[in-house]
Amino acid sequence: MNKIYMARWIKPDFEAGEAACEFIRNFHAAKPVKRAVLTVSALGVYAARVNGEKVSYVLAPGWTSYRRRVQYQEYDVTHLMGENNSISITAAPGWRMRYAALKGEGCADWNTDELSSTEYAVIAALEVTYTDGTGDTLLTDGDWSARETQWRACNIYNGDVYDASYDTEDKTHSVKVLSHTRSILVPQEGEIICEHERLKPTEVIHTPKGETVLDFGQNMTGYVELSLSVPAGEKIVIDHAEVLDREGNFYTENLRSAEERIVFVGDGNRHLWKPEFTFYGFRYIRLTEWHGEVNPDDFTAVVVHSDIERTGDFECSDARINQLYHNIIWGQKSNFLDVPTDCPQRDERLGWTGDAQVFARCAAYNFNVDRFFHKWLSDMTLDQRHTGAIPHVIPNIGWASPSAGWADACVIIPWQMYLLYGDRELLRRQYVTIKRWIDYQYEMGDDYIRSGRHYGDWLAHDADVSQCNGATSKWYLGYAYRAYTTKLFVKISKILGAEDSELADYETKIEETKKRIYTDYYENSMLNIKPLTQTGLVIALYFGLCPDGTEAAHAEKLVQMIHENDDRLTTGFLGTPYLLHVLTDYGYPELAYTLLFQDKMPSWLFSVDHGATTMWEHWDGVRDDGTMWSESMNSFNHYAYGAVGDWLYGAAAGIDTDEEHPGFEHVIFRPVVTDRLTYLKASVKTKYGTVASEWKHVNGKTEYTFTVPAGISATAYLNGEAYELAGGTHTLTV
Repeated sequence: MNKIYMARWIKPDFEAGEAACEFIRNFHAAKPVKRAVLTVSALGVYAARVNGEKVSYVLAPGWTSYRRRVQYQEYDVTHLMGENNSISITAAPGWRMRYAALKGEGCADWNTDELSSTEYAVIAALEVTYTDGTGDTLLTDGDWSARETQWRACNIYNGDVYDASYDTEDKTHSVKVLSHTRSILVPQEGEIICEHERLKPTEVIHTPKGETVLDFGQNMTGYVELSLSVPAGEKIVIDHAEVLDREGNFYTENLRSAEERIVFVGDGNRHLWKPEFTFYGFRYIRLTEWHGEVNPDDFTAVVVHSDIERTGDFECSDARINQLYHNIIWGQKSNFLDVPTDCPQRDERLGWTGDAQVFARCAAYNFNVDRFFHKWLSDMTLDQRHTGAIPHVIPNIGWASPSAGWADACVIIPWQMYLLYGDRELLRRQYVTIKRWIDYQYEMGDDYIRSGRHYGDWLAHDADVSQCNGATSKWYLGYAYRAYTTKLFVKISKILGAEDSELADYETKIEETKKRIYTDYYENSMLNIKPLTQTGLVIALYFGLCPDGTEAAHAEKLVQMIHENDDRLTTGFLGTPYLLHVLTDYGYPELAYTLLFQDKMPSWLFSVDHGATTMWEHWDGVRDDGTMWSESMNSFNHYAYGAVGDWLYGAAAGIDTDEEHPGFEHVIFRPVVTDRLTYLKASVKTKYGTVASEWKHVNGKTEYTFTVPAGISATAYLNGEAYELAGGTHTLTV
């Protein structure tokens, strides 16, 4: 067992507030060191250093359900050890500040860890093995000291106040040893957070208001590294934003209460400085207060996200579709920061379950997110209510009422990880969580569906502009998701070895739910929800809820509604991921491409044509006249509508999974070709090797090239014919 379980949690014995505090312990190694391992965790976030050199990851230990578990990290520090050593752990509140004002169900025990929601604590163990076989262990305890730092405020949402002139020499205090449990400590489960790309400014802008703004050319998550010299006692102030307004001025209203600000107080010396205990969502920075000339070389935007491996790639002959794909990738990178957040900039940045489930399949094409979701789903299990209900956000911050399409993430995401990675173990591990959620829905019956806090087809464009829930009946969606996720539960149960007899009751429940849908929402075998919406039809077709023999008629009705809307979609978060799939599956692939290429609002290319470099939360985050949708909820870095990337890989390029042989053990190629493109290609790195598909028009025919990793097989479906392919590269002309 790691020695960290023998250590004690320690916190400053003074009121640190939002200021970071450095915990210090000196250590003398009397013998040559063979191996030294430092294990650290925090209730908050920390940066660990050994003899002045940073060894920890960004924003360690990450964000988990704090009252139930906290990850710890291990660092091999052998190469840093000398005879006399200093161990330093600087900590700040981090995500704990999310719990500052919680009230209501499930919140009463948030502060039972001897800390207020704005306080923090650390725990650590240094294990040293000498070359002679003996060893020493250094644990956090009352012998450590706590020193004030020049980080005078560190806030996840508001940013940093750093005072280089603040004298910390005589600001050393004792620590308070806590009795808080160490049983919540768990090894690192998720991907670490780390720095990635480094971007230089593409332009220095002088706005109509006379402000100086730097454009990094890409909306992103991270922070700015500064090379600066500020006179002693004077300060610089830098603000962050995603967009400029229609006059070309710096726009921050969509941040709501978040400040996203850096305040740096100088000491007259030159510093190379960057934040350590927060992150920002931005493309632009404003030099609100600045000293001297502005040199773009002194500014570097550092991209920060979980260390997920890029596995997918896509390209076609249309530059705007390529930009859309670029935006999908950057939307994922920006929001896969330890938890799948909805947005990285405003006073939210939460692990919304609905956003995650609609994007999960696309996410798994783009990057290897198996381990990433393993960690997040662990917290979902821990935060599941005693009733079986799944909260809206994970880690839960006190919202316990479940929502259709959001709570169902507990079923849909493990299922997608199974299809994309063949992860049977994740199904097994999450099975109890899944079953408890399915059982909850039937135990609650209509009470859950008709009185739950449902978000509906969020941000659909078929309702009044002030109505975020969309026009599709939330009750209909509740029954639809209940039927769909119960069907997935039955599939998962059989994969894990359940007998048909054990599942008979659930099969009956599926049929009863479908009958309820037919009774309440169908007339003459046609869906008759009021109002009838594109999403209502898409869900009925994709979830298999149409009465037998009526699927074609429902698909025709969907096509009619799209044409009547000037070949534009109206779908929101729940309908959009399946829309193009349904059109393709029911014989309307060209209409699917029409929607993909549509540039009138609402459409994917509308934001592309308005200069987006990430996905927008709203179809019309910026309107044609340059005005904003809203100040209250208008993120320009929200990945949900990027779910269309799943269709780009799985339909346009035709790289699909086989449910009977998941994880690309057997590959299905079923590319959807259009004359609107001259070529299209995509690839996905799997555990067997890279799978690739490309098609292009040559002399009036279509040439297909498929790459299959050695040792596995594939089936290509082209113009009604099936071609069996072994490992290797295959070219077919049809």
